[in-house]
Amino acid sequence: MNALQVISLTLLSVLAANAQVISPGRCPKPEVQKNFDAARYLGKWYDIQRLPHTFQKGECCTATYSLKSPGVVGVMNQELLSDGSISTISGSAWAKDASEPAKLLVSFFENSPPAPYWVLSTDYDNYSLVYSCTDLGVLHVEFAWIMSRQPTLSEETLEDLHSTLTSIGVKVDKLLTTNQDPTLCSAMHQ
Repeated sequence: MNALQVISLTLLSVLAANAQVISPGRCPKPEVQKNFDAARYLGKWYDIQRLPHTFQKGECCTATYSLKSPGVVGVMNQELLSDGSISTISGSAWAKDASEPAKLLVSFFENSPPAPYWVLSTDYDNYSLVYSCTDLGVLHVEFAWIMSRQPTLSEETLEDLHSTLTSIGVKVDKLLTTNQDPTLCSAMHQ
């Protein structure tokens, strides 16, 4: 076994143990939202479904986007943890290439490499479909979020967004549904 295979298998084992979605091969290169308008994207979004990952474990998850400075979007993610506490993390997002404004990079920690945050589809008023993928040699790890301006989203819209994800090879049966129950989530609004 060569070194790359050993490293890939080791990384696969660690990520799999942490409930990440890992697939063979390189990341797909899906189409993104045409004429993406970051100003229209600003505001609060509710997490409806997501691929599992280690850094988001709660319920009532939201993402709020604000303009930090020209070309830089502030990101604030919140979730309600099982112990009743609210976890918040803030970061920044920006387009690496102004000609591809829907292909954002996001960073939450100083001196850490930014991660892709690609807006595949949004109507700005109801839904957003976000995809992120990182190549790891012979494997890739991917993330996806279906978000809504409201705590719910219609089945028809969900099916359309699932079709988009399926078309790029995302296993939609792995998506987790976020609990946005108003009673449970009321702690987020106090």
